[in-house]
Amino acid sequence: MKIDGKVAVVTGAASGIGQAVALELARRGIKAVALVDRSVNTARAAAAINDAVGRPAAEAVVGDATDEKFRAGVFDQVAGRHGVVNVCVPAAGITRDSLAVKLDRDTGKAAIYPQKTFRDVTEVNLIAPVYWALEMVARIAEDRRRQGLGRWEPAEGALSGTVVFIGSVSSQGNKGQIAYAATKAGLEGAASTLMREAIYHGVRCCVIHPGFTDTPMVRAMGDEYIAKNVLPYTQLRRLIKPDEIADAICFLITNSAVSGELWADAGWHPSA
Repeated sequence: MKIDGKVAVVTGAASGIGQAVALELARRGIKAVALVDRSVNTARAAAAINDAVGRPAAEAVVGDATDEKFRAGVFDQVAGRHGVVNVCVPAAGITRDSLAVKLDRDTGKAAIYPQKTFRDVTEVNLIAPVYWALEMVARIAEDRRRQGLGRWEPAEGALSGTVVFIGSVSSQGNKGQIAYAATKAGLEGAASTLMREAIYHGVRCCVIHPGFTDTPMVRAMGDEYIAKNVLPYTQLRRLIKPDEIADAICFLITNSAVSGELWADAGWHPSA
């Protein structure tokens, strides 16, 4: 699938991997990319991308990625201006890290990871990305029906669309990330299932699993934590650059022979 001339939606696009993906898509000739984020910096990120590529490729859409009406409105708005969305990278995510069970040494009481927090992380990291993907698949299916097309056939040439979910090396399990790890592992099952269904409409679904990337989310862990718990177990001995992940995502989009999952972990192997 070619990126040139296509239409994309990227959530969590005001910073980090989302912003890097939007920029790389614009550099590779995307017709339009909607930067979706709740941050007040979203418009600034879109303007920076447009300055970098010398054309109005990016547009900011500010709102809550977990809101169903907002999601539908984004697709309506983007399709109305540029045509059906072909690329969806739901990159918005949060961490709310803490041990699953934490024992207070003084009182002997154990604190369990809050159920509400688990639900909050699941809503942002798993449910919302899946439904942004489903929204795109549904719009493509309807558009194909309007054109009198049924099941996608290889003779058509290019596929109708691609979804790339943002997983994580934490999907394999990571201390202190009971909720985050669960959501990232959940994306694997969602992508595998959706791929089997969405390919009927010519849509591929993939998952990329980044290692520790130089984003505000990772930097929030603190330099001391990164130096002690991340870099010693990373073969490159540095954080991954967001544009390296963006390049890998574009590879997933453009190479239709690649399916399933791609690990971009910089050789991270955590201690036992």
